[in-house]
Amino acid sequence: MKKYLYTILALGLSFGCQPEFNDPINEVGFYTSGEADFSNYVAVGNSLTAGYADNALYIEGQLNSFPSMLADKFSLAGGGDFNQPLVADNLGGLLANGQQIQGNRLVLEVTASSQNPAPIEGTPTTDIANHLEGTFNNMGIPGAKSYHLMANTYGNIGNLPAANPYFIRIASSNEATVIEDAVAQDPTFFTLWIGNNDILGFATSGGIGEDQTGNLDPSTYGNSDITDPNVFANIYNELLKALTANGAKGAVANIPDVTAIPYFTTVPYNAIPLDEATAAMLNQAYAPYNTGLQQAAFLGAISPEEATERTINFTVGQNPVVLLDEDLTDLTSINEGLTNMRQATNQDLIPLPVSSVLGTLADPSDPNSVIGVGVPLNDDQLLTASEIQLVVTAQTAYNTAIKALADQYDIAFVDIQSLMNTLAQGGVSFDGGTITNTFGTGGAFSLDGVHPTQRGYAVVANNFIRAINSKYNSDLPLVNPGSYPTIFVK
Repeated sequence: MKKYLYTILALGLSFGCQPEFNDPINEVGFYTSGEADFSNYVAVGNSLTAGYADNALYIEGQLNSFPSMLADKFSLAGGGDFNQPLVADNLGGLLANGQQIQGNRLVLEVTASSQNPAPIEGTPTTDIANHLEGTFNNMGIPGAKSYHLMANTYGNIGNLPAANPYFIRIASSNEATVIEDAVAQDPTFFTLWIGNNDILGFATSGGIGEDQTGNLDPSTYGNSDITDPNVFANIYNELLKALTANGAKGAVANIPDVTAIPYFTTVPYNAIPLDEATAAMLNQAYAPYNTGLQQAAFLGAISPEEATERTINFTVGQNPVVLLDEDLTDLTSINEGLTNMRQATNQDLIPLPVSSVLGTLADPSDPNSVIGVGVPLNDDQLLTASEIQLVVTAQTAYNTAIKALADQYDIAFVDIQSLMNTLAQGGVSFDGGTITNTFGTGGAFSLDGVHPTQRGYAVVANNFIRAINSKYNSDLPLVNPGSYPTIFVK
């Protein structure tokens, strides 16, 4: 059997030339802040605020985070210094008392036969036990969910693994919360972009977490659970109440669709290429399973429609992967061979990391144990339509709350959801180029498939600037996306 290995081939990448762009006049006093005061800007959020990319936080990404880009433009209209908690190197890994706890960042590893993301080699030097003193304008904490921003001991190294290693580096005390340390700086302007992780963990885990809708106690949530929308709205309100208490103005952003990021759109549901002989062999192998489904339908154990849904059939060309679906009726009491298998449809999403195992052998000694063909994908290796709906329902509720609270607090609202959908539906053009959400070549997303590239963050920054200018009558210039890189080749 031909095995399927998802690789990134023929990446038409360009690293030397950047499109022409007429830079704005970078003179203090030429631009105005309007009704805003940019003198002390504090950014609050998660990895998207920190500048995280390529599955890690590294210096270059931090220096080119979207808040850093905003601060650069704010400086033209009264903005002050912008201090970031820089890591120690560009490798991206983390140590805890000398032991590595976070992997290095991804780069594109090019060989004679393939081009695939791989961790950059080297030993990182960022040890979370080395506490950074002072205050930091960029309070983006990778991995943080909404309620984590108000959690005590989130920066206490003695509370690992519940504590956050990135906040441990900068927390003012073991009991401090992220939002306390942010507002203690008395910001005159803020950005808040939080909530992605409240659903993303569920999605990236293949939906193995729980939908906690109805559970108002986030201390009982697991890492892969969906945050209750009421909890999210209440937390978000408290965050804005704290950030605006001294009269600060700001901008908030909503949450993009999971179906708009390459982590879920790169690996196709029909990723198995077969010739006629192999397809015939597989159909013969699955014939007893299909016959058992018909018998179960005849006995009334399942409907004829479910029997059809679960029937496995291969043809010449690209074929859907075989998977396990816990939503299907359990038939093993009738026949142990009737596991909850079916083939994927275009309503299923296969996460990017599955590309590394799809088409390989689950048992190297068994040539029939091809993952996704002879061995079905597990529940944690895909997101089914019903699981996607749980994510969409929560996301819709979160975004409704974010927009309503932005209106209530009379602050700027940034529609990142629409931006990401535009990237997925043809791309965003800038002076000299276009970026899309296509993995590897589109330019918008880094090699982890979730976080933007530095060029992608520039486009995000521009959306913030447009919203800020519109809300506060400022005239900040836009960022030049073409001056920032995309992915890195080893």
